[in-house]
Amino acid sequence: MRTYDTGTVPQREPEPDGVAREHAMRVHAHIAAKIHAAGGWIGFEQYMELALYAPGLGYYSAGAQKFGDGGDFTTAPEISRLFGACLASQCAAVLAESNGGSILEIGAGSGRLAGDLLTSLEAAAALPRRYRILEVSADLRARQRAYLHGRLPHLAGILEWLDAPPEERFDGLIVANEVLDAIPVSRFRWQGGRIEELGVSLHGGRFGWSARPAGAVMSAHCEALRAAGDEAWPVGYESEYCPRLAPWSESVTRALRSGAVLWFDYGLPRAHYYIPERAAGTLLCHHRHRVIDDPFAHPGLQDITAWVDFTALAEAGAAAGFEVAGYTNQAYFLAGTGIDLHMRALAGADERAAARLANEARRLMMPGEMGERFKVMAWTRGLERPLSGFVLHDLRHTL
Repeated sequence: MRTYDTGTVPQREPEPDGVAREHAMRVHAHIAAKIHAAGGWIGFEQYMELALYAPGLGYYSAGAQKFGDGGDFTTAPEISRLFGACLASQCAAVLAESNGGSILEIGAGSGRLAGDLLTSLEAAAALPRRYRILEVSADLRARQRAYLHGRLPHLAGILEWLDAPPEERFDGLIVANEVLDAIPVSRFRWQGGRIEELGVSLHGGRFGWSARPAGAVMSAHCEALRAAGDEAWPVGYESEYCPRLAPWSESVTRALRSGAVLWFDYGLPRAHYYIPERAAGTLLCHHRHRVIDDPFAHPGLQDITAWVDFTALAEAGAAAGFEVAGYTNQAYFLAGTGIDLHMRALAGADERAAARLANEARRLMMPGEMGERFKVMAWTRGLERPLSGFVLHDLRHTL
């Protein structure tokens, strides 16, 4: 059992019930067929894509609940509406500078963040012209639509769902909360004088790791990561990187004419990511609020994630023509966008509500909870005013 510097200790995968077990077997058969068709081996990036996104089968494509107490993991919007209230303050400022505009949320999860954002923006008389949700999962689109139409029926006219990035240019904001960590990654191993790509093969009918010499592109990329570090990697060092990060992030933000892109996720700058002490990388899985370190256990039933290299994200933003206007952790972002004021406004004179909100704020902001591990990055285009979420403690110098 490996312990990660996040303070998270991986646990045993809970055994699924009969229906879930049957679903995992279907996903297993689908991926196994892909492996056989490819000659017995596929890269981990392809395995992760199939396990998460295979139509009707992958974790994000099938119908099980994923978010909140009854799901596999909890995101900031599921913890407290304070997160949405703070983000709404930042959104309102950007919308005001861009003379209104629209909001595009990428991967809206349960729809809770959209609901909280719209509720707070409506209270501030700062509603966007449109609130669009880019969601590749048909199941999640249906869940989000039912939730938001039920919660905010009078705002149904400004809601729109997309299954591909918009082509029409617009002003406003793009928001992505815990999306980047689920983009498929490639895994590699340093073997002292060469790079190996870690892929997936079948071993006695079960999925397992299988290494082969890395191609020229992966070798060059990993050698650059190794050379940039201050300390040598030990032989057998394993980690991951995300080849799709730059092209994907450019494609989903291309239509933003002016405004801001706000990325929220757990991760690190490159100098702190690829260090000898992190010799197993950051790949983890989540199922029923347990952290699992076996990505091959019950495919299709568990989330698979890797931490974000925020230096790579900054490079992608610059390459896409944005200014990297801020980088901080979640605690400082929430403080800069007025979490104390929002706590008082939401609680009013209700002491029980005030105590509950204070506890929720601690979960969002404490270093041992989400405050330090989760980072926030802003890309901007055509904005002049500084973003309040980054004025207290801007960490761009660490990138």
